[in-house]
Amino acid sequence: MKKGSFGGMAKESSPDFAKMDGLVPAIVQDAASGEVLMLAFMDRQAWESTLATGEAHFFSRSRRVLWRKGATSGHVQRVKEIYLDCDDDTVLLKVEQVGGAACHTGYRSCFYRRLQDGHWRLVGTRIFDPKEVYGGG
Repeated sequence: MKKGSFGGMAKESSPDFAKMDGLVPAIVQDAASGEVLMLAFMDRQAWESTLATGEAHFFSRSRRVLWRKGATSGHVQRVKEIYLDCDDDTVLLKVEQVGGAACHTGYRSCFYRRLQDGHWRLVGTRIFDPKEVYGGG
């Protein structure tokens, strides 16, 4: 979908932000493969920014600010489809993941570890080094 193509549906139905103190979980899934990339939270401003721009925006619970996914890394999420669950309190975004990585740790998906035989095993491949993108030591 083109940028800002979701604006018309915002008035018809929108998430119920009152249930979780102004936030709703947002599941992010690759539109082509169906792979779950991440889980984040949206407040009303993130929801409206996503609808207006066609790119995923979220609310950072730790920093208490609105953020556009990929603003620093360039790994933006172009929203292709939006779903709202039956209770109006969870959003599913189907996206085109630009740059190949959704996770700030450099992996394609935030779900890159699997519990196997009582131990966590890496099942993903790191696409970028977060130190090179975000700095730090």
